[in-house]
Amino acid sequence: MNQDNPSRTIPQPVQREVRQRCGFGCVICGFPIYDYDHMKEWSKVREHVAEDITLLCPEHHRAVTQGLLPRQAVLEANQNPFNLRQGHSKPMGLYYEGDFCEFLIGGNKFTMDSPKGEMNQMIPIMVDGLPLLSFILLDGRLLLNAQIFDENNEVILLIHENQIVYSISQWDIQFVGKTLTLREKARKILINIIFETPNKVIIDKARLLCNGVEILVKEEVMVIGDNRSFMIGCHFDNCQGGVVIGSNPYQIGAGLAITHVNRYLKSSDSHELMKEVLEETQTQ
Repeated sequence: MNQDNPSRTIPQPVQREVRQRCGFGCVICGFPIYDYDHMKEWSKVREHVAEDITLLCPEHHRAVTQGLLPRQAVLEANQNPFNLRQGHSKPMGLYYEGDFCEFLIGGNKFTMDSPKGEMNQMIPIMVDGLPLLSFILLDGRLLLNAQIFDENNEVILLIHENQIVYSISQWDIQFVGKTLTLREKARKILINIIFETPNKVIIDKARLLCNGVEILVKEEVMVIGDNRSFMIGCHFDNCQGGVVIGSNPYQIGAGLAITHVNRYLKSSDSHELMKEVLEETQTQ
């Protein structure tokens, strides 16, 4: 980089350090869509130092730029970011609607339509009666739900009726455009999910975990449980249950039922993020 004319592009390692320090969201309100804000004016310092950069949502960033939000308030929030106090991001709404929906997971397609507006549900992946992903069609409303777990069976990403929130316990979290990426370590993606509103979700890379079951997702394949079951180019249409793994306590219809699968750990009942978020959304 030319020292006399440094680039305004913040290097990726510096961006990641800032995200981690700020709890992967606006330091004032926790919103997961954010800008990188130089607390020391770029025009004066012309350098990218992680400790001098913070995260602000577009609303608060604009307020600072317009002089409506004092810089001192940003400096104070940077010392005690919203998400670090909460333990998770602020819920954010996703804009899904209509009478048709689609999941594309590792090149496998799960679709459902309800042209008469009748209530319907599609669960592309279910483990022991727990839907990892689902769409509910109800009177023209399309509601996305998801539970993404870590190896300890704790919910790290929760989508409840189009409201998305994530735990800040991960090594790195990025929300860029329509794509949310959670990493457990360098070059180790837990999930890369693309929200193609108004009716589609794409997962092209993931390590989906639940009750000891591991599902690996790559761009064109889904592998279920220690490489025994491969899914390539499958299409499930209007199936309430796509891939149903383990017990099926609600006896939903399954496009593919896998009763026995090797597991890497025992199941857990502890879903603290889900409990906290549901309590918050119910009081709003």
